Amino acid sequence: MNAKFTVKVAKVQDLKYVPAILKEIEESAKERGTGIAKRTATYLEEKINEGKAVMAFSPEGEWAGFCYIETWSNKTYVANSGLIVSRKFRNEGLARKIKEFIFHYSRKKYPNAKLFGLTTGLAVMKINSSLGYKPVTYSELTQDDVFWSGCQSCVNFEILKSKERKNCLCTAMLYNPNEVKEPENIKKTETEDDQKLFSKFKKIRTMLWKK
Repeated sequence: MNAKFTVKVAKVQDLKYVPAILKEIEESAKERGTGIAKRTATYLEEKINEGKAVMAFSPEGEWAGFCYIETWSNKTYVANSGLIVSRKFRNEGLARKIKEFIFHYSRKKYPNAKLFGLTTGLAVMKINSSLGYKPVTYSELTQDDVFWSGCQSCVNFEILKSKERKNCLCTAMLYNPNEVKEPENIKKTETEDDQKLFSKFKKIRTMLWKK
């Protein structure tokens, strides 16, 4: 189980793992056939140097997972981006452990900020939902042009552009500290049927798409 992994704030000595992280992100996107905002080695290195990245390691000290923090609109919006788990350590609950760690780390660093994300993945939707995120329209996300320019490398960017940034294939999710009660106990095991939850998100996304 994921208890064997260690998740911590990335340090300067972890910069050596950046090439492996970028390779894993690229290959994962190809496998899923979904869009992904590409990031350079320099960008990820900056996140690590700024204390805005977390990394997971196996008991043997192998790099196992990664995620980083982005801030937008004068730090009023925060995104936990670039979540990736090494294929060697997938299906062990590590993605959830990383998301929970960086969520609480982000809340500590930016207690008044709204946390948001765009995703097409059911697993991420489920984790976000357990943390208190809610599906929202794109209009409730940051309108910072720099954030949206990051979508240009996504294969679905033309859809986003044609919809005038009002919606796309990704589901928008938002955690608003002023509206959501901090979860007291985050469940470590899944209690809902995956297909039911996926259908729920599809219906909500379809409803938001029509707005």
